[in-house]
Amino acid sequence: MAHHKSALKRIRSSRRRKLYNRANKKQMREAVKAVRLSTDLGVAREALRKAFSILDRATARGVIKKNSAANRKSSLAKHVQKLEA
Repeated sequence: MAHHKSALKRIRSSRRRKLYNRANKKQMREAVKAVRLSTDLGVAREALRKAFSILDRATARGVIKKNSAANRKSSLAKHVQKLEA
């Protein structure tokens, strides 16, 4: 167990950050899954719009990096494009 004040504070803040990141990542996974599982084009587009928004928000909050979000968005967009064909 830590004995310094700063170390105790770091433990508290990292615990808070962990919960925050976990919640945001869960939201991201659910949004991505909704796009991947949708078979109807209209539903897929709506899910894609929501997923983009959630990914952008996670990036702005520092949960994932910018390129990570871009890669996921690109992959999802390709998936929806295939539904159009």
